Amino acid sequence: MTCFIQLHLLTSYPPANLNRDDLGRPKTAMMGGDIRLRISSQSLKRAWRTSEVMESALKEHQGIRTKLMGVEIFKALKEKGVKDKAAQEWAQKIAAVFGKLEGGDKKAEETEQAEIVLADGSSVPKALAKTLAIRQLAHISPEERAAIDALVAAVAERGNGPTDDELKLLREKHTAADIALFGRMLADAPRYNMEAAAQVAHAISVHKIAIEDDFFTAVDDLNKRLEDVGAGHMGETEFAAGLFYLYLCIDKDLLLENLGGDKELANRALAALVEAAATVAPTGKQNSFGSRAYASFILAERGSRQPRSLSVAFIDPVKGRKNGMLKDAIEALTATRDKMNKVYGACADACADMDTDKGEGSLKAILDFVKE
Repeated sequence: MTCFIQLHLLTSYPPANLNRDDLGRPKTAMMGGDIRLRISSQSLKRAWRTSEVMESALKEHQGIRTKLMGVEIFKALKEKGVKDKAAQEWAQKIAAVFGKLEGGDKKAEETEQAEIVLADGSSVPKALAKTLAIRQLAHISPEERAAIDALVAAVAERGNGPTDDELKLLREKHTAADIALFGRMLADAPRYNMEAAAQVAHAISVHKIAIEDDFFTAVDDLNKRLEDVGAGHMGETEFAAGLFYLYLCIDKDLLLENLGGDKELANRALAALVEAAATVAPTGKQNSFGSRAYASFILAERGSRQPRSLSVAFIDPVKGRKNGMLKDAIEALTATRDKMNKVYGACADACADMDTDKGEGSLKAILDFVKE
Protein backbone atom coordinates (compact mmCIF):
# COMPACT_ATOMS: atom_id res chain seq x y z
CA MET A 1 0.00 0.00 0.00
CA THR A 2 1.09 3.58 -0.66
CA CYS A 3 2.83 5.36 2.20
CA PHE A 4 1.90 9.02 2.50
CA ILE A 5 3.81 11.57 4.57
CA GLN A 6 1.64 14.54 5.51
CA LEU A 7 3.05 17.71 7.03
CA HIS A 8 1.18 20.55 8.69
CA LEU A 9 3.26 23.63 9.55
CA LEU A 10 2.51 26.91 11.30
CA THR A 11 5.02 29.67 10.54
CA SER A 12 4.78 33.30 11.62
CA TYR A 13 6.23 36.00 9.37
CA PRO A 14 6.64 39.60 10.56
CA PRO A 15 5.85 42.49 8.17
CA ALA A 16 6.81 41.17 4.74
CA ASN A 17 6.02 40.98 1.05
CA LEU A 18 7.28 37.47 0.36
CA ASN A 19 5.20 36.72 -2.71
CA ARG A 20 3.83 39.55 -4.86
CA ASP A 21 1.05 39.73 -7.42
CA ASP A 22 1.26 41.55 -10.76
CA LEU A 23 0.72 44.89 -8.99
CA GLY A 24 3.46 44.30 -6.41
CA ARG A 25 1.00 43.66 -3.56
CA PRO A 26 1.28 40.65 -1.24
CA LYS A 27 -0.77 37.78 -2.65
CA THR A 28 -4.11 37.12 -0.95
CA ALA A 29 -7.07 34.73 -1.04
CA MET A 30 -10.62 34.84 0.25
CA MET A 31 -11.27 32.11 2.85
CA GLY A 32 -14.18 31.85 5.26
CA GLY A 33 -15.44 35.23 4.10
CA ASP A 34 -12.22 37.04 5.04
CA ILE A 35 -9.12 38.12 3.14
CA ARG A 36 -6.05 36.06 4.04
CA LEU A 37 -2.41 36.40 3.11
CA ARG A 38 -1.16 33.76 0.68
CA ILE A 39 2.20 32.42 -0.45
CA SER A 40 1.91 30.40 -3.64
CA SER A 41 3.20 26.85 -3.81
CA GLN A 42 5.33 27.87 -6.82
CA SER A 43 7.10 30.49 -4.72
CA LEU A 44 7.66 28.05 -1.87
CA LYS A 45 8.97 25.25 -4.09
CA ARG A 46 11.33 27.60 -5.90
CA ALA A 47 12.76 28.84 -2.57
CA TRP A 48 13.21 25.29 -1.28
CA ARG A 49 14.62 23.84 -4.50
CA THR A 50 17.30 26.52 -4.78
CA SER A 51 18.11 26.66 -1.05
CA GLU A 52 21.43 25.74 0.54
CA VAL A 53 19.53 23.15 2.56
CA MET A 54 18.63 21.10 -0.51
CA GLU A 55 21.85 21.86 -2.32
CA SER A 56 24.03 20.59 0.54
CA ALA A 57 21.85 17.52 1.10
CA LEU A 58 21.48 16.49 -2.54
CA LYS A 59 24.54 17.96 -4.27
CA GLU A 60 24.97 16.08 -7.56
CA HIS A 61 21.33 14.91 -7.52
CA GLN A 62 19.75 18.24 -8.51
CA GLY A 63 18.52 19.19 -11.95
CA ILE A 64 18.53 22.56 -13.68
CA ARG A 65 15.33 24.30 -14.81
CA THR A 66 15.85 26.60 -17.78
CA LYS A 67 14.85 27.77 -21.24
CA LEU A 68 18.42 28.74 -22.05
CA MET A 69 20.19 25.39 -22.39
CA GLY A 70 20.62 26.06 -26.11
CA VAL A 71 22.52 29.25 -25.27
CA GLU A 72 24.79 27.34 -22.88
CA ILE A 73 25.44 24.73 -25.59
CA PHE A 74 26.23 27.45 -28.14
CA LYS A 75 28.74 29.05 -25.76
CA ALA A 76 30.39 25.67 -25.05
CA LEU A 77 30.74 24.93 -28.76
CA LYS A 78 32.23 28.36 -29.41
CA GLU A 79 34.76 27.85 -26.61
CA LYS A 80 35.81 24.62 -28.34
CA GLY A 81 36.51 26.48 -31.57
CA VAL A 82 33.31 25.74 -33.54
CA LYS A 83 32.34 28.48 -36.01
CA ASP A 84 29.27 30.62 -35.32
CA LYS A 85 26.99 29.13 -37.98
CA ALA A 86 27.71 25.50 -37.07
CA ALA A 87 27.59 26.23 -33.33
CA GLN A 88 24.15 27.82 -33.69
CA GLU A 89 22.81 24.99 -35.87
CA TRP A 90 24.11 22.22 -33.61
CA ALA A 91 22.98 24.00 -30.44
CA GLN A 92 19.47 24.30 -31.88
CA LYS A 93 19.36 20.58 -32.67
CA ILE A 94 20.49 19.59 -29.17
CA ALA A 95 18.24 22.07 -27.35
CA ALA A 96 15.21 21.00 -29.44
CA VAL A 97 15.40 17.58 -27.78
CA PHE A 98 13.93 19.20 -24.66
CA GLY A 99 11.14 21.15 -26.37
CA LYS A 100 10.19 23.35 -29.29
CA LEU A 101 12.43 26.37 -29.75
CA GLU A 102 11.26 29.95 -29.63
CA GLY A 103 12.70 30.63 -33.07
CA GLY A 104 13.93 34.01 -34.18
CA ASP A 105 13.67 36.60 -36.89
CA LYS A 106 16.86 36.48 -39.00
CA LYS A 107 16.49 40.13 -39.91
CA ALA A 108 16.09 41.07 -36.26
CA GLU A 109 19.09 38.91 -35.43
CA GLU A 110 21.22 41.01 -37.76
CA THR A 111 20.04 44.36 -36.41
CA GLU A 112 19.09 43.92 -32.76
CA GLN A 113 21.88 45.02 -30.43
CA ALA A 114 20.32 44.18 -27.05
CA GLU A 115 21.97 41.45 -25.00
CA ILE A 116 20.85 39.15 -22.21
CA VAL A 117 23.12 38.52 -19.24
CA LEU A 118 23.42 34.89 -18.11
CA ALA A 119 23.87 33.54 -14.59
CA ASP A 120 27.67 33.32 -14.98
CA GLY A 121 27.88 37.01 -15.92
CA SER A 122 28.48 36.45 -19.63
CA SER A 123 26.13 37.86 -22.25
CA VAL A 124 24.81 36.95 -25.70
CA PRO A 125 22.80 38.96 -28.23
CA LYS A 126 19.12 38.83 -27.37
CA ALA A 127 18.10 37.96 -30.92
CA LEU A 128 20.55 35.03 -30.98
CA ALA A 129 19.26 33.79 -27.63
CA LYS A 130 15.73 33.76 -29.07
CA THR A 131 16.79 31.35 -31.80
CA LEU A 132 18.25 28.98 -29.19
CA ALA A 133 15.75 29.26 -26.33
CA ILE A 134 13.21 26.52 -25.55
CA ARG A 135 9.60 27.75 -25.38
CA GLN A 136 8.89 26.16 -22.02
CA LEU A 137 11.06 25.77 -18.94
CA ALA A 138 12.70 22.35 -19.16
CA HIS A 139 13.87 20.56 -16.03
CA ILE A 140 17.09 18.79 -17.04
CA SER A 141 18.56 16.04 -14.87
CA PRO A 142 22.29 15.70 -14.03
CA GLU A 143 22.49 12.61 -16.26
CA GLU A 144 20.98 14.54 -19.16
CA ARG A 145 23.33 17.46 -18.58
CA ALA A 146 26.30 15.06 -18.59
CA ALA A 147 25.04 13.56 -21.87
CA ILE A 148 24.79 17.08 -23.36
CA ASP A 149 28.36 17.88 -22.31
CA ALA A 150 29.65 14.63 -23.78
CA LEU A 151 27.83 15.28 -27.07
CA VAL A 152 29.16 18.85 -27.27
CA ALA A 153 32.71 17.55 -26.81
CA ALA A 154 32.20 14.83 -29.45
CA VAL A 155 30.77 17.06 -32.19
CA ALA A 156 33.35 19.77 -31.56
CA GLU A 157 36.19 17.29 -31.84
CA ARG A 158 35.05 15.68 -35.08
CA GLY A 159 33.59 18.79 -36.71
CA ASN A 160 30.26 17.20 -37.63
CA GLY A 161 26.80 17.84 -36.18
CA PRO A 162 24.96 15.41 -33.87
CA THR A 163 23.31 12.29 -35.33
CA ASP A 164 19.76 11.19 -34.57
CA ASP A 165 21.03 8.43 -32.29
CA GLU A 166 23.23 10.89 -30.39
CA LEU A 167 20.25 13.19 -29.86
CA LYS A 168 18.53 10.63 -27.65
CA LEU A 169 19.49 12.63 -24.57
CA LEU A 170 16.34 12.38 -22.45
CA ARG A 171 16.29 9.87 -19.62
CA GLU A 172 13.31 8.02 -18.18
CA LYS A 173 15.42 7.00 -15.18
CA HIS A 174 17.70 9.45 -13.43
CA THR A 175 18.72 10.60 -9.96
CA ALA A 176 17.45 14.20 -9.98
CA ALA A 177 15.80 14.39 -6.56
CA ASP A 178 14.12 17.74 -7.25
CA ILE A 179 12.49 16.34 -10.41
CA ALA A 180 11.42 13.27 -8.44
CA LEU A 181 9.83 15.50 -5.79
CA PHE A 182 8.26 18.23 -7.91
CA GLY A 183 7.78 16.45 -11.23
CA ARG A 184 8.55 17.29 -14.83
CA MET A 185 6.29 18.06 -17.77
CA LEU A 186 7.73 18.01 -21.29
CA ALA A 187 4.85 18.72 -23.68
CA ASP A 188 6.82 17.59 -26.72
CA ALA A 189 8.13 14.39 -25.11
CA PRO A 190 5.47 13.12 -22.65
CA ARG A 191 7.20 9.76 -22.37
CA TYR A 192 9.82 11.49 -20.22
CA ASN A 193 7.36 13.27 -17.95
CA MET A 194 7.57 12.48 -14.26
CA GLU A 195 4.68 12.70 -11.81
CA ALA A 196 5.51 14.77 -8.75
CA ALA A 197 5.84 12.82 -5.52
CA ALA A 198 5.25 15.97 -3.43
CA GLN A 199 2.07 18.03 -3.39
CA VAL A 200 2.40 21.50 -1.86
CA ALA A 201 -0.56 23.67 -0.93
CA HIS A 202 -0.53 27.44 -0.99
CA ALA A 203 0.36 28.71 2.47
CA ILE A 204 -2.44 30.82 3.91
CA SER A 205 -2.75 32.99 7.00
CA VAL A 206 -4.88 31.51 9.77
CA HIS A 207 -6.34 34.95 10.50
CA LYS A 208 -7.76 37.80 8.46
CA ILE A 209 -5.31 40.49 7.44
CA ALA A 210 -4.99 44.08 6.28
CA ILE A 211 -2.39 45.05 3.70
CA GLU A 212 -0.57 48.23 4.73
CA ASP A 213 1.50 50.81 2.83
CA ASP A 214 5.07 51.71 3.75
CA PHE A 215 6.01 55.18 2.53
CA PHE A 216 9.78 55.58 2.52
CA THR A 217 12.42 58.12 1.53
CA ALA A 218 16.12 57.94 0.77
CA VAL A 219 18.65 60.67 1.47
CA ASP A 220 21.26 61.84 -1.04
CA ASP A 221 24.55 61.63 0.90
CA LEU A 222 26.22 64.34 -1.23
CA ASN A 223 23.36 66.81 -0.86
CA LYS A 224 24.52 69.36 1.77
CA ARG A 225 20.94 70.61 2.13
CA LEU A 226 21.94 74.22 1.45
CA GLU A 227 19.15 74.70 -1.07
CA ASP A 228 17.29 71.44 -1.71
CA VAL A 229 16.41 69.89 1.65
CA GLY A 230 14.04 67.28 0.23
CA ALA A 231 14.57 63.55 -0.06
CA GLY A 232 16.68 62.15 -2.88
CA HIS A 233 14.07 59.47 -3.52
CA MET A 234 10.57 58.64 -2.35
CA GLY A 235 8.66 55.38 -2.77
CA GLU A 236 5.94 53.16 -1.45
CA THR A 237 5.72 49.43 -0.90
CA GLU A 238 2.98 47.25 0.52
CA PHE A 239 3.28 44.63 3.22
CA ALA A 240 1.43 42.53 5.76
CA ALA A 241 2.22 40.14 8.60
CA GLY A 242 0.73 36.71 9.19
CA LEU A 243 0.80 33.33 10.84
CA PHE A 244 0.63 30.84 7.98
CA TYR A 245 -0.69 27.29 7.74
CA LEU A 246 1.13 25.16 5.19
CA TYR A 247 0.24 21.63 4.08
CA LEU A 248 2.43 19.16 2.20
CA CYS A 249 1.74 15.60 1.13
CA ILE A 250 4.50 13.31 -0.13
CA ASP A 251 3.86 9.96 -1.77
CA LYS A 252 6.91 8.15 -0.40
CA ASP A 253 6.49 5.11 -2.65
CA LEU A 254 6.28 7.29 -5.77
CA LEU A 255 9.37 9.19 -4.66
CA LEU A 256 11.24 5.92 -4.34
CA GLU A 257 9.99 4.79 -7.76
CA ASN A 258 10.98 8.12 -9.35
CA LEU A 259 14.50 7.65 -8.01
CA GLY A 260 14.87 4.14 -9.37
CA GLY A 261 14.47 2.40 -6.02
CA ASP A 262 17.36 4.24 -4.32
CA LYS A 263 16.03 4.26 -0.75
CA GLU A 264 18.96 6.19 0.71
CA LEU A 265 18.58 8.99 -1.85
CA ALA A 266 14.79 9.04 -1.42
CA ASN A 267 15.20 9.51 2.34
CA ARG A 268 17.77 12.25 1.81
CA ALA A 269 15.43 14.04 -0.59
CA LEU A 270 12.50 13.71 1.80
CA ALA A 271 14.48 14.99 4.79
CA ALA A 272 15.86 17.90 2.76
CA LEU A 273 12.36 18.89 1.64
CA VAL A 274 11.01 18.80 5.20
CA GLU A 275 13.94 20.79 6.59
CA ALA A 276 13.60 23.37 3.81
CA ALA A 277 9.85 23.68 4.42
CA ALA A 278 10.53 24.30 8.11
CA THR A 279 13.44 26.73 7.78
CA VAL A 280 13.57 28.38 4.33
CA ALA A 281 11.51 31.48 3.53
CA PRO A 282 10.68 32.80 0.05
CA THR A 283 13.11 35.48 -1.07
CA GLY A 284 10.65 38.24 -1.97
CA LYS A 285 11.63 41.65 -0.52
CA GLN A 286 13.94 40.05 2.05
CA ASN A 287 16.45 42.91 1.83
CA SER A 288 13.67 45.36 2.69
CA PHE A 289 11.99 43.36 5.47
CA GLY A 290 14.41 40.65 6.70
CA SER A 291 11.36 38.45 7.21
CA ARG A 292 13.04 35.09 7.69
CA ALA A 293 11.29 32.63 9.98
CA TYR A 294 11.31 29.02 11.16
CA ALA A 295 8.16 26.97 11.63
CA SER A 296 6.79 27.27 15.15
CA PHE A 297 4.77 24.06 14.97
CA ILE A 298 5.01 20.94 12.82
CA LEU A 299 2.66 17.99 12.78
CA ALA A 300 3.91 15.04 10.72
CA GLU A 301 1.70 12.06 9.86
CA ARG A 302 2.57 8.78 8.19
CA GLY A 303 0.06 6.27 6.86
CA SER A 304 -1.56 4.60 3.88
CA ARG A 305 -5.05 6.15 4.03
CA GLN A 306 -6.24 8.83 1.63
CA PRO A 307 -4.55 12.10 2.69
CA ARG A 308 -6.43 15.24 3.77
CA SER A 309 -5.50 18.81 4.56
CA LEU A 310 -6.50 20.33 7.89
CA SER A 311 -7.12 23.81 6.46
CA VAL A 312 -10.73 23.60 7.63
CA ALA A 313 -9.33 24.31 11.11
CA PHE A 314 -8.93 27.90 9.95
CA ILE A 315 -12.09 28.40 7.91
CA ASP A 316 -13.10 30.66 10.80
CA PRO A 317 -10.18 33.05 11.34
CA VAL A 318 -8.19 32.63 14.53
CA LYS A 319 -8.44 35.74 16.70
CA GLY A 320 -5.95 34.78 19.39
CA ARG A 321 -8.14 36.04 22.21
CA LYS A 322 -7.90 32.86 24.30
CA ASN A 323 -4.19 32.10 24.68
CA GLY A 324 -2.65 34.16 21.89
CA MET A 325 -2.54 33.66 18.14
CA LEU A 326 0.01 30.83 17.99
CA LYS A 327 -1.40 28.74 20.84
CA ASP A 328 -4.95 29.15 19.57
CA ALA A 329 -3.87 28.15 16.05
CA ILE A 330 -2.10 25.03 17.36
CA GLU A 331 -5.17 24.15 19.40
CA ALA A 332 -7.47 24.64 16.39
CA LEU A 333 -5.22 22.46 14.23
CA THR A 334 -4.83 19.57 16.66
CA ALA A 335 -8.51 19.68 17.69
CA THR A 336 -9.56 19.46 14.04
CA ARG A 337 -7.21 16.50 13.53
CA ASP A 338 -8.69 14.72 16.55
CA LYS A 339 -12.28 15.33 15.45
CA MET A 340 -11.52 14.16 11.90
CA ASN A 341 -9.97 10.99 13.29
CA LYS A 342 -13.00 10.40 15.50
CA VAL A 343 -15.42 10.68 12.57
CA TYR A 344 -13.40 9.03 9.79
CA GLY A 345 -11.00 6.90 11.77
CA ALA A 346 -7.29 7.60 12.11
CA CYS A 347 -5.80 9.02 8.91
CA ALA A 348 -2.28 8.07 9.93
CA ASP A 349 -0.67 5.01 11.44
CA ALA A 350 1.83 7.19 13.32
CA CYS A 351 2.47 10.87 13.93
CA ALA A 352 5.03 13.19 15.47
CA ASP A 353 5.01 16.85 16.33
CA MET A 354 7.31 19.71 17.22
CA ASP A 355 6.08 22.66 19.26
CA THR A 356 8.47 25.58 19.80
CA ASP A 357 5.96 27.34 22.06
CA LYS A 358 6.17 24.49 24.55
CA GLY A 359 9.77 23.67 23.71
CA GLU A 360 8.77 20.09 22.88
CA GLY A 361 9.98 17.85 20.08
CA SER A 362 12.73 18.70 17.60
CA LEU A 363 13.30 19.08 13.89
CA LYS A 364 15.70 16.14 14.03
CA ALA A 365 12.96 13.94 15.47
CA ILE A 366 10.60 15.00 12.66
CA LEU A 367 13.26 14.21 10.04
CA ASP A 368 13.91 10.81 11.57
CA PHE A 369 10.17 10.15 11.64
CA VAL A 370 9.59 10.87 7.94
CA LYS A 371 12.54 8.67 6.97
CA GLU A 372 11.26 5.60 8.87
